[in-house]
Amino acid sequence: MDEVVVLYPSPAIGHLISMVELGKLILSYQPSLSIHIFITAAPYSAGSTAPYIAEVAATIPSIYFHHLPTITLPPTTITHHETLTFEVLRLSKPHVRQALLSISKSQSINAVIMDFFCAASLSVASELNIPGYFFCTSCAACLALFLYLPTIHDNTTKSFKDLDTFLHAPGAPPVLSTDMPKPMLDRYDKAYEYLLEFTTCLPKSAGIIVNTFELLEARAVKAISDGSCVPNSTTPFVYCIGPLIVTKNRNDGVPECLTWLDSQPSRSVVFLCFGSLGLFSKEQLREIAIGLERSGQRFLWVVRNPPSNNHSLAISPQADPDLESLLPDGFLDRTRERGFVVKSWAPQVAILNHNSVGGFVTHCGWNSVLEAVCAGVPMVAWPLYAEQRFNRVLLVEEIKIALPMKESENGFVTAIEVEKRVSELMDSEAGNSVRERTIAMKKGARAAVSEGGSSRVALSTLVESWKRK
Repeated sequence: MDEVVVLYPSPAIGHLISMVELGKLILSYQPSLSIHIFITAAPYSAGSTAPYIAEVAATIPSIYFHHLPTITLPPTTITHHETLTFEVLRLSKPHVRQALLSISKSQSINAVIMDFFCAASLSVASELNIPGYFFCTSCAACLALFLYLPTIHDNTTKSFKDLDTFLHAPGAPPVLSTDMPKPMLDRYDKAYEYLLEFTTCLPKSAGIIVNTFELLEARAVKAISDGSCVPNSTTPFVYCIGPLIVTKNRNDGVPECLTWLDSQPSRSVVFLCFGSLGLFSKEQLREIAIGLERSGQRFLWVVRNPPSNNHSLAISPQADPDLESLLPDGFLDRTRERGFVVKSWAPQVAILNHNSVGGFVTHCGWNSVLEAVCAGVPMVAWPLYAEQRFNRVLLVEEIKIALPMKESENGFVTAIEVEKRVSELMDSEAGNSVRERTIAMKKGARAAVSEGGSSRVALSTLVESWKRK
């Protein structure tokens, strides 16, 4: 009977791509397996994943995609896209069960690996006697925090937004309660309820796979493995198999921005890009522009249209921006010699690995962080949503591969701050320090995925454990 591993990602493109890359990694170690990936339709529009799925299906015959029936949510006033995602994945549970039963009629399922948003389906895997694993697309320190959340929850009756104190989890840096992931700030919010439920599911899994490597987060990995984060239960085995990143962007020929980079001096350009969902107001875009111009630094900046309908995230289709109306008068002309502005999208991996790029202003999404680490490019951390404020603390204070962008009370960043941080990253002692540290982590990343490296050994241990079942 053929052996199968089922992957169940969250529909958001960053989560989906990470999970598909995990499937490819498993196949590289065990080519005789086939990978079946369950696809749920997102409850919001954030760009189509169809072209990516089609390309993978066409090029890797042992990866199969199953599109689960579309869930239509009733009209709602919910504002967190995370809550909508949890709702859709909870309601998809019967379809997951049906799909697993269908596959198991002709093939042997070794494991179901699910995104944390899909936690509701762990009980389905258990019921069908299939080992259920979680894949953590965030950092190990974030996992440590999640594992410890039930303990924190039991020790306070206040919401994090009202606590105004530092939270301490074993293996994680102290984090201000208001820097916790946005959906978790209000303990009476449905999103908090879902996340708390997920954290109580974690110890019940057969194992947790994390997209990181031991050297990058040694303290967090040790605390989790020691069982310190789950004081009242056993901790499942943790497999650090990263860095797992997409090594090539979509193939659209050579974009103009890469040709422009070819003409710039080595390590001279700062790259500004804010993930697949990040948006700024028109006022904020103008401040960034003024700060970049004043800094005198060379820059490559991806600009999107400001948010509409009070959404701060790109969860509906986005038109290309009109740069002339969004940016200060004459900005594009005045900075033409040393700046390049890209509309909407740029090939981030290719840019980070270009010899001319010497710094990265990022929203601190974990995929972007790992891409920067693998390219050896130091960062300025400017978090926007999800767990990114926590990531900033980790990158700045613990791993020391980023400088912090400091915002005002309402989250606004001034031109003066943009100018200061960009200049500091590209031309100061502090910038040199995070640069050297990032280059050391780049070497560590390469070692982790090489023969005998920590991530390679973890993957081998995981796949071998399926053979014994």
